[in-house]
Amino acid sequence: MSDATLHPGLVRPRPRRRGARSRTYSVTVRALGPLVLLALWWAASATGLLTPDVLASPAEVLRAVRELWSNGQLPDALTTSLTRSGLGLLIGLAAGLALGITTGFTRLGDELLDSSLQTLRTIPFLSLVPLFMVWFGINETAKILLIAVATTFPMYVSTSSGVRNTDPKLIEAMRSFGMGRLALVREVVLPGALPSLLAGLRLSMTLSVIALIAAEEINATAGIGYLMSQAQSYARTDILAVCILVYGLLGLTADIVVRLLERVLMPWRTPQGATR
Repeated sequence: MSDATLHPGLVRPRPRRRGARSRTYSVTVRALGPLVLLALWWAASATGLLTPDVLASPAEVLRAVRELWSNGQLPDALTTSLTRSGLGLLIGLAAGLALGITTGFTRLGDELLDSSLQTLRTIPFLSLVPLFMVWFGINETAKILLIAVATTFPMYVSTSSGVRNTDPKLIEAMRSFGMGRLALVREVVLPGALPSLLAGLRLSMTLSVIALIAAEEINATAGIGYLMSQAQSYARTDILAVCILVYGLLGLTADIVVRLLERVLMPWRTPQGATR
């Protein structure tokens, strides 16, 4: 006799069947939000709710993009800003990775460094701008190091947490087979901490764009921030909108790069949201 007969209130379980979504469907759904915002922006500009002195229309912004691209200002600014952000990010990732492995894998490193690094992590990097100007002047060094400081701590926290969460039994087993410390970190600890490392990379890459905006306020003579300051002087809201959109696209590109890395390095992971 079945359980449903013995207990009339029970029903036979029906497992949920979820069909696989095509990539085209996913891309279309993701694009709906930006398209709706663009439509609202266009409608507000067309009806006069948004005047050019408040925010330029999408058509005016497109004309500004063509103007800046044709005279070479936008490519030069992008090259300068990407160089600053990339160099600062590389320095920050390398420092955060090294410090995270040190404090997460060795007790001495944790005791010596973690409390100091956690204290430094609470200091807003924007508060360092005046100090960096005093130390390094208004040249590229101050801008790159400000981005490096901002991106170090997300990578440090994620790396340290990921290394600490590595299975200690697995580490002990590899040590019993004679694996050295460097090989243990390379072959066991870092692969086990890969999800945390990629999470730290995502935060650091996003923060590098935010830090870039602050860095380019340090008397910049080139870059996207310089274009913004020039546009502000002449009340060019179309160019200001272009610069803001460029910053946003840089952040979005950074997120897409990390998502692609996750698919390549961890193909076994279920896509986010697939179980809901």
